[in-house]
Amino acid sequence: MKAGVVHARDDIRYEDIEKPVPKEKQVLIKVKYTGICGSDVPRVNGDACHFFPNVLGHEFSGTVEAVGAGVTRLQPGERAAGVPLVPCMECEDCQKGNYSLCRHYSFIGSREFGSFAEYVAVPELNAVKFSDEVTFEQGAFFEPATVALHGLERTGYTGGKTVAVLGGGTIGMFVMQWAKIFGASQVVVFDIARERLELAGRLGASAGINTLDADFMEQAAALTGGKGFDYVYETAGNTITMKMAFDLAANKAGVCFVGTPTRDLSFTVDEWEKMNRKEFTLTGSWMSYSAPFPGHEWELTSHYFKTGALKFDESFIFKKIPLSQIAEAFALYKTPGAVKGKILIDSEA
Repeated sequence: MKAGVVHARDDIRYEDIEKPVPKEKQVLIKVKYTGICGSDVPRVNGDACHFFPNVLGHEFSGTVEAVGAGVTRLQPGERAAGVPLVPCMECEDCQKGNYSLCRHYSFIGSREFGSFAEYVAVPELNAVKFSDEVTFEQGAFFEPATVALHGLERTGYTGGKTVAVLGGGTIGMFVMQWAKIFGASQVVVFDIARERLELAGRLGASAGINTLDADFMEQAAALTGGKGFDYVYETAGNTITMKMAFDLAANKAGVCFVGTPTRDLSFTVDEWEKMNRKEFTLTGSWMSYSAPFPGHEWELTSHYFKTGALKFDESFIFKKIPLSQIAEAFALYKTPGAVKGKILIDSEA
């Protein structure tokens, strides 16, 4: 089969490799789409790849081609989305259902061959079935959608409250939608790009606030009667928005850092004291799993994509690029700001 194989830094090649055969309790998926994740970029354009040669790709969708012995949950011909984490299932964290915290895990598309290929073999539990009403494009977005839901729930989220989402990227748009699905009284998206705020409105946000506006904090205060937001989700991993979360939080709020930071972060005494005086709870979120594996995050994503309550906008996709041109796809990331949305690699093109 054909695959995009990483041989060294800045060296990803479209070439022939051996087609996998599903082992016991494994399924073989004929890949349709794989999204390029931000974590894939330094593995190709930088020095973050675990080994060479390697086949990356972990945000994928496709069709079950064949099943190994003992598989009961899926059948050939069914549509499936890939679940990338392969926990050990034996350590203390796994026994508690905290699979994201497993220290002995494998990961499809980084620690073992992934879906930048025509086929990928994965454990049965790492393929989530979805209906024909859900597109393969949506299937490739299961992983980011589940990350958003897991982050929402890290605060002990309950409906009927006000929610601020900092960052209008893909994860932020999904956090906003999950908050609405589960009963938020108000969800406000904060971003610096007008088109992202307009998209938030189309997807159901109560309001959008441009943080480049000089009076954006006054706009935010007006929406909550000066109380601040009951829940604040930082999804950009940006120093500015991470500090902004402390200002927007209400007394006794739940604050979650979902975004992955890229630089060191420090707080002044006055900034940090906001957490003390407001007594808000600050937590982080990592991946998207719960018991029984892979978790309700994946089941609910499949369900709400099917019903249409979890909306998908074509603007989430920046480009669809054939697997044969995967080197050109990663080259686009070398120009800052050139990629505006998700690149999907099409393994069938």
